[in-house]
Amino acid sequence: MTAADGTAALPDPVAEALLAADPLDAAPRLLGSVLHGRGVAVRITEVEAYRGSDDPGSHAFRGETPRTRPMFLGAGHVYAYVTYGMHTCVNLVCGEAGTASGLLIRAGEVVVGEVLATERRRGGVATRRIPPRDLARGPARLAQALGVTLGDSGTPLAPLDRPELDRLRLEVHPAIPASAIATGPRVGVAGPGGDGDAHPWRFWIAGEPTVSPYRAAAPRGRPPAR
Repeated sequence: MTAADGTAALPDPVAEALLAADPLDAAPRLLGSVLHGRGVAVRITEVEAYRGSDDPGSHAFRGETPRTRPMFLGAGHVYAYVTYGMHTCVNLVCGEAGTASGLLIRAGEVVVGEVLATERRRGGVATRRIPPRDLARGPARLAQALGVTLGDSGTPLAPLDRPELDRLRLEVHPAIPASAIATGPRVGVAGPGGDGDAHPWRFWIAGEPTVSPYRAAAPRGRPPAR
């Protein structure tokens, strides 16, 4: 499989193996790994797992649409979407093609490119102060810090050794001990998918200051904030 630019579509083999797993297995394993964007790298500290058509909290629960088509492409692809009409969020697709499983990258620590991430987050307001812990604390902030746009949706992750490609890359780090990982309900998911007992599918590094605050589902009629 190749990308539109003719380069290898598959990510680093280690990243490919991680994302080929069930999202509930891949989510905690992804914690501590580093997602590389455009001049910025973020150590992942919080993720949410989604199981496609088997998951009432997933965008793909009711099947494939033009918006969700990237979710059906299989492990190693990017699914980006806009929430509230202005904020881009980024997911990494996992599992086999057609299953529409994925991981929402909710928060992380900027470990490379802090100056560039700050400029992106300031949105042209040079005097705006952003504490380092808040640069990628929340899915919209994280995507903005990495320079993710809707144009990334449907693209494959680039191989780790190809930083010159204008695509995201995943650098897999050793697994975080299970004793250091916390779980809970997903943020802003309404209905059955937001049940923390049935779907405790948010995973984060316990005690990590960059993890986003929990918010229950928005009132009915508003778009989901995940």
